[in-house]
Amino acid sequence: MNFRRLFALAYKETLQIWRDPRSLAIALLMPLMQMGILGYGVSLDIKHVPLCVYDQENSQQSRSLVQDFVSSGWFSISRRFEREADIRDAMDRGSCNAAIVVPVNFSRTLAMNGTAPVQAIFDATDVNTTNIALGYAQGVMAQASAELATRWAAAHGIQPSLVSQIDLEPSTWFNETLDSRYFIIPGVVAVILALVGAQLTSLTISREWERGTMEQLISTPVTALEVMLGKLTPYFMIGLIDAGFCLAAAIFWFHVPFRGNVITLFTTSMLFLIVVLGIGYLISVRIRSQLGASQVALLVTMLPTSLLSGYTFPIDQMPAAIQALTLVVYARYYVTILRGIFLKGSSLTDLWMPIAGLSVYALLIIWLAARAFHKRIN
Repeated sequence: MNFRRLFALAYKETLQIWRDPRSLAIALLMPLMQMGILGYGVSLDIKHVPLCVYDQENSQQSRSLVQDFVSSGWFSISRRFEREADIRDAMDRGSCNAAIVVPVNFSRTLAMNGTAPVQAIFDATDVNTTNIALGYAQGVMAQASAELATRWAAAHGIQPSLVSQIDLEPSTWFNETLDSRYFIIPGVVAVILALVGAQLTSLTISREWERGTMEQLISTPVTALEVMLGKLTPYFMIGLIDAGFCLAAAIFWFHVPFRGNVITLFTTSMLFLIVVLGIGYLISVRIRSQLGASQVALLVTMLPTSLLSGYTFPIDQMPAAIQALTLVVYARYYVTILRGIFLKGSSLTDLWMPIAGLSVYALLIIWLAARAFHKRIN
């Protein structure tokens, strides 16, 4: 390998990137836009669910029950109605996703029996949102019921049940605030690096074919390995800059807890960049059209990284066949590494399995990419 020729190729590719507005936009603007859109737009938390209230009794106890929903922070009162039919109209218009109906004899029934029915209605058009909101409502009702049962038992001189006297004190590790943003944003970093890295390098060889400069490149004494390294080196440096920006934004802008080691973080990020850059280069060698190469790179990176890496959907909840399929998704390993470093403070020893998987992937992709380019005109 001749390092002088390698440097010349890398310098030539850097000039092409600098003179190509599209490449600059992908390299510099796309990470910024995606970090903002995905960081703020993707969330599994549901807060301030629009709640409609039909309080037929409007007593102190019924108002206190409704206030429990508001105080939880999960619901916000959208409308108060005087007729039950108005609830259906409001849900049809989308002005509320849940409704609470308090019967007219709520306080009397509660005083006599210690229990009283309350109806909760949910718009199940969005099943995921409904399930989460239903869980929130059950939590509010469970707490309110325990308090009411304790007061009713005390008023009647009855020993409160054992269940109401047991307090559960949960202890959550690694994501103490249960903020889904801390779970999602490390995955966003993987999505951005995969997309940007593959998109940029998918244009390298195909650009030479479209501009008619491939014959000149082939006529030079550079080897296939020097072509690959010379083409990928500038993009590797750009990828490190993008990785640094995304990781800094995750820590300082979105305030994701960072408990790991910076060296471990950047070492594994460089390994991931080698994989995505190699995939982009391999696509560029096989497809001579920049448009076609760019579309294939988008298909190969975006869909697997978004759907099968554990970025948004837990892998252990997928069918067994799909779980096996995720083993060939390179982003799966990097997402696991990022979450381990950020939230758990995992070391290289703790992460040896995903790092080993990513290393095998890197070696395979680089070997295929090095063998894919041939100095001949077909």
